[in-house]
Amino acid sequence: MRHTSFLYAGLLSFAVTVPAFANDEPAIEADNSSESANKSKTQQLAHTAMVKSSEVAKKLSINANAAQSDEDKDPFQPLNRQVYAFNDYLDTHVARPLAIQYVKKTPQDMRESYRSFRKNLGEPWNAFNQLIQGRPSRAAKTLGRFTVNTLTTLGFADPASRLGLTSEDENFGATLGYYGIPSGPYIVLPVLGPSTIRQSIGLAVDSQGRPQKYMLDGHDAAYWSEQALRGIDARSQLLDIEGALQGDRYSQIRDFYLQRLSYSIAEKKGIAEENLFISDDDETFEDDEDNSTDTSTDDSTNESTENPDDNIDDETDTDIVN
Repeated sequence: MRHTSFLYAGLLSFAVTVPAFANDEPAIEADNSSESANKSKTQQLAHTAMVKSSEVAKKLSINANAAQSDEDKDPFQPLNRQVYAFNDYLDTHVARPLAIQYVKKTPQDMRESYRSFRKNLGEPWNAFNQLIQGRPSRAAKTLGRFTVNTLTTLGFADPASRLGLTSEDENFGATLGYYGIPSGPYIVLPVLGPSTIRQSIGLAVDSQGRPQKYMLDGHDAAYWSEQALRGIDARSQLLDIEGALQGDRYSQIRDFYLQRLSYSIAEKKGIAEENLFISDDDETFEDDEDNSTDTSTDDSTNESTENPDDNIDDETDTDIVN
């Protein structure tokens, strides 16, 4: 699978070199032909290079999430949008038509069996990541799920779920995030789509953990056919919901991806769902509401205390009416 390694190495290189190509400001080049460049000029260039390097390092060290501004979570947006346009063209003319035909001509039971089989093959890698995350009980549950499904149906069905052995998808990028490694800025990879610097590195590692890599070693045609089928099947699952995206699809896909990524990692850490996406403004608003409620209650209490005769008169009038 040399070609696979080359592919992921190229994608990883693309992710790392995005900052260099996405910088809108013109690069300052030293004039190599000028041997008489003075020392102050050299120092100025060195200072500029250090400033640029510091800016790039700051962009790469951010932990992107949907609540941040575009400048923070998506500093390379101009380049990302160009890659997104390329991917969208491929999707419109290749991936989506194939997905539509795949759904029409392949029975649903067969599609579901294929997904279960692929999912079952990934369970050992899930368990490995869970062990690295320090969750041995979850890893044991995953291995138990893999054993039950493999021995009973070869993975083409999911009887383990009926026994309470639920699935939890893992990847190495999420494992890095579990230990607090920042995601880096949002980027769009050619063909593969939404990602971050951290997830791109994790993707390269995940490619070495898939059983298909070793099961189909030396059979490149079968391997790439399986990868293509995997992509078509994944695209077919989006046909029913793609109409929900209106307006700026790029921004919506980006924010949904970052939110889902943050939720996945937070869930593994045991963070309550209601606390995941509350911004400071929301908290301030809630505090203001609480203060207003308390003030209103105090005012009502004070009015009742200050005018007890009025309350007695009201009760008396009511008794008379009755």
